[in-house]
Amino acid sequence: MQYRKLGNTDIDVSVICLGTMTWGQQNTKQQAFEQMDYALSQGVNFFDTAELYAIPPKAETYGRTEEIIGEWLRARGSREQIVLASKIAGPGEDWIPHIRGGKTRFDKHDIPLALDASLKRLQTEYLDLYQLHWPQREANFFGRLGFEVPEEEHITPILETLDALAEQVKVGKVRHIGLSNETPWGVMQFLHYAGLAGLPRIVSVQNPYSLLNRSYEVGLAEVSWREQVGLLSYSPLGFGVLSGKYLNGARPEGARITLYPDYTRYSNPAAVAATESYVKLAHAHELDPAQMALAYVNSRPFLTSTIISATNMEQLRSNIASINLTLSAEALSAIEEIHNTHANPSP
Repeated sequence: MQYRKLGNTDIDVSVICLGTMTWGQQNTKQQAFEQMDYALSQGVNFFDTAELYAIPPKAETYGRTEEIIGEWLRARGSREQIVLASKIAGPGEDWIPHIRGGKTRFDKHDIPLALDASLKRLQTEYLDLYQLHWPQREANFFGRLGFEVPEEEHITPILETLDALAEQVKVGKVRHIGLSNETPWGVMQFLHYAGLAGLPRIVSVQNPYSLLNRSYEVGLAEVSWREQVGLLSYSPLGFGVLSGKYLNGARPEGARITLYPDYTRYSNPAAVAATESYVKLAHAHELDPAQMALAYVNSRPFLTSTIISATNMEQLRSNIASINLTLSAEALSAIEEIHNTHANPSP
């Protein structure tokens, strides 16, 4: 396994991070335990979760993923071996009314409320990284490229959010803070106010990044590099699409898009065309398509860690093994050629 610093901290995190969002929905507790045991044995010390999980979000599975991790931590006594990250859900009255009525505010009321509940489920006294899962404000995230000017906003000021997070750092419930699904403007605002008021600095940005969505490179990659706020890449395989298993209309039994056909972010015609090219390239170089896609993400200089998610052990073993793959200059050049033809089909 390879390791990189988490932002400007002294914490070393594995370049492969274990994603957990399927546990409690697609995966049972026993399967989750097997995944965590194996990942830890392979040097993966970074686990990422969220109060929102399991996915797809439902009232009956809310917080179940954190509960499973907490049960594993208690059973294995492994808390000190793990860099543990979780997230507070943002607002979403239309799709997560079961989480604080869908009206979360990143303030001194909702942040400790959500954090304490996560800590209880996780059976731990602290989190190494606590993230805002998506902005409270209207912005272009979750597949939106264009920015629309909001008609009216009632949002918590960023300085107030940082104050609320700082309190949790001060009392020892959180070691470091991060953002997710953020824009360059949002990241720089958090950095600005942290410096201005002497408050905790964000150390990471968890955004989508894959061969099908390299929009992070426009603005945020430079921010990550220059400000030591590295990317935690989620959906590096585009819901598994980049493995090639959904090509030609295939829908493998039990696979995510088979179970949840509304998850179309990485399945539009342009994404399918790009995937066909990447899979063909992988085969030409005698590479596994999924490992090639992960190896590309792993190699980015602005990346801290790649969050993998697997629903079976075969996938997990292969995904973790991608850390041992170094792409040739020829393969990297060919990837850029495909990207120039099929740029960001799945933002």
